[in-house]
Amino acid sequence: MNPLPKFSTLVTAAVAAVLAGCAVGPDFQRPEPPHAEQYIAQQSPASSPADRQELLLGQSPPTQWWHFFRSDALDEVVARALASNRRLTAEQWSLAQSQELVSARAGGRWPKVDATAGVGRQKYGAQFLGPLPKPPPFTYFSVGATVSYTLDFTGNLTRSIEQQQALAEYQQRQVEAAQLTVTGNAVNQALEVASLRAQIATVEALLDRDRENLKLVQLAFDAGSVSRLDVVSAQSQLASDTTLLSPLRQQLAEARHALALTLGAAPADPLPDLDLAQLTLPAQLPVSLPSELARRRPDILAAEAQLHAATAAVGVATSNLYPSINLTGSTGQQSITTGQLFDQTSNVWSIASGLVAPIFDGGKLRAEKRAAVDAMRSSAANYEQTVLTAFSQVADSLEALDNGAEQLSAQANAEAAARDTVGMTRQSYNEGNVGVLQVLDAERRYQQARLGFVRAQAQRYKDTAQLMLSLGGAGPAVPSS
Repeated sequence: MNPLPKFSTLVTAAVAAVLAGCAVGPDFQRPEPPHAEQYIAQQSPASSPADRQELLLGQSPPTQWWHFFRSDALDEVVARALASNRRLTAEQWSLAQSQELVSARAGGRWPKVDATAGVGRQKYGAQFLGPLPKPPPFTYFSVGATVSYTLDFTGNLTRSIEQQQALAEYQQRQVEAAQLTVTGNAVNQALEVASLRAQIATVEALLDRDRENLKLVQLAFDAGSVSRLDVVSAQSQLASDTTLLSPLRQQLAEARHALALTLGAAPADPLPDLDLAQLTLPAQLPVSLPSELARRRPDILAAEAQLHAATAAVGVATSNLYPSINLTGSTGQQSITTGQLFDQTSNVWSIASGLVAPIFDGGKLRAEKRAAVDAMRSSAANYEQTVLTAFSQVADSLEALDNGAEQLSAQANAEAAARDTVGMTRQSYNEGNVGVLQVLDAERRYQQARLGFVRAQAQRYKDTAQLMLSLGGAGPAVPSS
């Protein structure tokens, strides 16, 4: 008898049974986005600086959000980070792994076919054969194939594939989050380097002024118009200001090392330098609606994927409470001589089915289902917390933008006033109306105002970048493996 029709019938029956089956457990329902229309309560600012950035509510940031700053140098930094950052590379390989696991799990939808071959030596005992003649020991040979298939009538495999797909989606969101983190780190660290370079340049300019002051005071002392105390005061001011350089240089070195790490480079490798003057502060900023934020931030989407995987895991645990049915079949040739192994008379085949139903397991399966339900509820709470955290970060960024604009305006006014004071005090000193101590005090105030302005200026760029990051930003599309 030809065994092939039997296997065709087996496969057809298996496919029909799967199509007629159902997946037990809850179906995943994507959480509804929050219905909030704004991130912070409307407030009337105490002041409204002329350069306050306009927020375009309802518009999403562009994919390459760092282009807002219109800096080729900054674009180069981000491009290097995306191309060479090791953490991002690791996350991309993890994504490739998770996608392959989906394919591996989906392979369970098909029958498993194995080739078999064997050779053995056999002897039957008298008790096994009973009254039949006892054959002598013999050697046998066999070749053939086996087919096995587990009917997915409860949806165990379907839910398992769904779970793995959700985990793969989670990993993709992790890649997107890593891209966002890498671009954010690259921009913020480059801004920190630019800020520190500007602060160092400011301090060096102030030291030049201190040296000029000391020279003037020394000439006045030599002429007998000032006391030795004035000279010592000028020397003290120069020494005090000199102490500002070393901490700033240390901070700059650390910022450059951090930037090198983000760019996938060694600390000694050459890095692009960025000046604050190379940046343009965007006058308008798109701000996604709260409902849109839940559909674009990678961490929220990752939490959603985890909830999906946990929901599918409940279905897997539920299906384990039901019986499982396995179909097997085999065909091949068996013979005691190799010469007759492939004769038609050596054909053998078998078809079998098996059912396993849990009866008593000490409560193990039901406890596993309850644990899966608990994990699903935990994932739901984590999702809600992630959304709230995202809203809080956007609100913080929006507040920082407003306060940063006011702070920069105040620092600009303070710097202008201090600069005018220095000029007038120097003129009065030259005319003999004030002493050197007043000049040094005016210089000190100007130094503090100038440094405060540089820091406030850099902070506005950082606050702008942080808003783009808190809105979910977006990196380049994640390639599928």
